[in-house]
Amino acid sequence: MLTVRLDEETEQKLADLLASEKAPNRSELIKRLIRDRWLTLQLGKTVVERQRGHPQHLLQDAPTDLSERSQRKSAIADYLQKRCALPS
Repeated sequence: MLTVRLDEETEQKLADLLASEKAPNRSELIKRLIRDRWLTLQLGKTVVERQRGHPQHLLQDAPTDLSERSQRKSAIADYLQKRCALPS
């Protein structure tokens, strides 16, 4: 819970925003404004930063030459064949 005291000018601006945004109430409008502002801050970050860093243990068992395209294609094909293989 948050309580904020606004001066008359800011209160009027909030009322104008509330009318123009068609938000059901002040709380919903403020939540929406905070979410929108937070999302704009996220735009400047890389995907890795937005995900809070590189996943740990993602490639711990991967072959060292997996950076080669042919090796990646082969690894993906093997994985998909194993995954899609029908049981006998």
